Amino acid sequence: MMNVEDPKKRKVIKILAVIVAAGLLGAGIYIVHNLNRETTDDAYIEGRIHSIASKVSGTVLKVNVDDNQLVKKGDLLVEIDPVDYILKVKEAAANLEVRKATLEQSVRDRDRAEALFNGKVIPKEKYEFALTAYNLAKAQVSAAEQQLNISRQNLRYTKVYSPVDGYVTKKSLEIGNQIRVEQPLMAIIGLKDLWLTANYKETQLKNVKKGQRVFIKVDTYPGKVFTGTVDSIMAGTGAAFSLFPPENALGNYVKVVQRIPIKIVFDKNTDQDHVLRIGMSCVPSIITKNE
Repeated sequence: MMNVEDPKKRKVIKILAVIVAAGLLGAGIYIVHNLNRETTDDAYIEGRIHSIASKVSGTVLKVNVDDNQLVKKGDLLVEIDPVDYILKVKEAAANLEVRKATLEQSVRDRDRAEALFNGKVIPKEKYEFALTAYNLAKAQVSAAEQQLNISRQNLRYTKVYSPVDGYVTKKSLEIGNQIRVEQPLMAIIGLKDLWLTANYKETQLKNVKKGQRVFIKVDTYPGKVFTGTVDSIMAGTGAAFSLFPPENALGNYVKVVQRIPIKIVFDKNTDQDHVLRIGMSCVPSIITKNE
């Protein structure tokens, strides 16, 4: 007598066989696909942080930016009260005029002493005295000119401008604050020059070379893939450059796979909207062979 369940069993077996075959095929494709790739999840975005400070001290008169504001190179960020520096410019200018008048008188005295000395009316001592006075007056004019230039430059320093295009962060001043020379006021982060530092295991670097393509997944933007290029491989492991490098003076050595930082630069047009930020975690995959 024929078993009625045989067709059902055969159908189930066929379905299971198809599922197993699909799984094996998928696993094979995954292995082949990743055979020529080196991936790590120990990676993060870095960039250039420009610390903004003043070259002169004084009272903050205006703050023209807010946190996270986009600024362009040359935009005016901070204005320091210029009154004291304007007065110093006027003082230096007045001092220069006095020194110039003294120099003019010393020129006349020198010429007169030279004529008298040549006519043997006065001794050489008096002529040399007049010549020394002229040289001193000339040097004082030069010093006064330099002081005036310094005063004018300090007046220009009362306005602080952005050195690059970027975003304002870590702003630490308000109107009326007293600031010192070289005191950090804020930072500008330029988002056009970002790169990736990826810490790869030393066992992964056999086929990694400069110039290889990189596909980058950023945790913040799942499903979006950025592209880049291997720029350089650090000439040492991360542990070798740490504050306290590992030592083996006691002989209790335990072998640990070291990680070597690799610098990966983003392609020029991969982040046109500038959505990437310094410190974001990433998963880069280096293509070690042509696909």
